[in-house]
Amino acid sequence: MTLRASDIRFSVAPMMDWTDRHCRYFHRLLSRRARLYTEMLTTGAVIHGDRARLMAFDPFEQPVALQLGGAEPAALAQAARIVESFGYAEINLNVGCPSDRVQNGAFGACLMREPALVGDCVKAMKDAVAIPVTVKCRIGVDDQDPQQALFALAEACVTSGADALFVHARKAWLKGLSPKENRDVPPLDYALVHRLKQALPEVPIAINGGLTRLTQMREQLNFVDGVMIGRAAYHDPALLLDVDPQLFGSPAPMADLFDAVDAFLPYVERELANGERLAAMTRHLLGLFAGMPGARAFRRRLALEAVRPGAGVETLLGAVGEVRAAMARFDEPANAAEPAPAATA
Repeated sequence: MTLRASDIRFSVAPMMDWTDRHCRYFHRLLSRRARLYTEMLTTGAVIHGDRARLMAFDPFEQPVALQLGGAEPAALAQAARIVESFGYAEINLNVGCPSDRVQNGAFGACLMREPALVGDCVKAMKDAVAIPVTVKCRIGVDDQDPQQALFALAEACVTSGADALFVHARKAWLKGLSPKENRDVPPLDYALVHRLKQALPEVPIAINGGLTRLTQMREQLNFVDGVMIGRAAYHDPALLLDVDPQLFGSPAPMADLFDAVDAFLPYVERELANGERLAAMTRHLLGLFAGMPGARAFRRRLALEAVRPGAGVETLLGAVGEVRAAMARFDEPANAAEPAPAATA
């Protein structure tokens, strides 16, 4: 199974505690063309954990890829076979996360220092599965020279058969910065990623980091094959409604955000019937109406009411009703409520 450059034109990044199956299902309602990624799972979780809970996804989410964390080729190969058996469209190796947990496990961004090992990991997975194997990385860590670090890692990955590279165009500082700070503080170097693409014209390469507007994304697509966005898609999911028409020339799957919520309701009802809590799903919708009248009341209703035992779809509909009502008031003519002037003789 091959991965084309067009397959990675737009994707939503793997984000811990955020891109779970509920989030991905809703994102798929907003864009049929986006490539979606799971939260990172370690090889240990895949091999020994509760796979039904950790790895289940709805076929509607496809194309969906699973991100693996690990640094042992044999364990990654074993985990990759399990991932493939679940029906995922791709396996992505995490070579970019700088969290303490990842550092303690000597994988994630730590692997930027060990390109040969990353190559061995990629080869082991490629030998084990038929689905694409890709790598998400940084441009370096700590005092590494970014050009040398990124190009060395890319060469090792490509030589070992990696099907695509996703490059977060910042260094990761493993000492001195928190994971949150590592998402914003190190400066972006888009030009370096562009040079990598020039050096590897046949390799699908997507850029990640700091992209929040579709105009920025279209600009980046002049230099690389794809863009991957994270927090922008999560905090303002309305952005995804414009992805299909603006980046793929395809019709938007939903007329507006209200239609998207309506389309989400059958999924919510099904999950509630299976014992899921409403808040587990609606927490991914809090940014949905950002900037629109009633958005604050929408967030407040969900934050306070969706967590209550027994909360159902009526809670979500009530929160959406706050936006509908606010928009109706906003659209009323300023003098609509004023009485007509009395007739004069």
